[in-house]
Amino acid sequence: MNVPITQPRTPEQRRRDTEHRLANDVDCWVASASDDAAYLIPLSFSWDGRTLLLAMARSQRTGANLAKNPTVRIALGATRDVVLIDGDVDILGIDELPPEEGDRFAARCGFDPRSLAGYSWFRVTPRRIQAWREEDELSGRDLMRAGRWLV
Repeated sequence: MNVPITQPRTPEQRRRDTEHRLANDVDCWVASASDDAAYLIPLSFSWDGRTLLLAMARSQRTGANLAKNPTVRIALGATRDVVLIDGDVDILGIDELPPEEGDRFAARCGFDPRSLAGYSWFRVTPRRIQAWREEDELSGRDLMRAGRWLV
């Protein structure tokens, strides 16, 4: 597979690209861990400009992991254009979210978890966001630290 050669992006461009991805992508990879294993699953998400909203059953392995250890790593994009998000998780009952947020999630993701038994909302507040394409963008890949944008 031929990959086009590009110039490294400025930190400002990386942030714009990351915010565009958060606003327009629908799916992500969600990593969690238990005492004996790590888990990685694909989930749909909604972004409100500050947090990501996920939905799943608390009884699922990832839901149970996040209930026990409310930290998560989320990946967006392909290997050669990745965004990694480390965040803190707040779990809300399926009926605890304002209706307009649930409506936005349903419209964006193409399904409404409010009608599914055992589902909860998992709101992720980013602590750290990194973005890079190639080795030449590894330096400066941190766009957010301690919940604050660096650029």
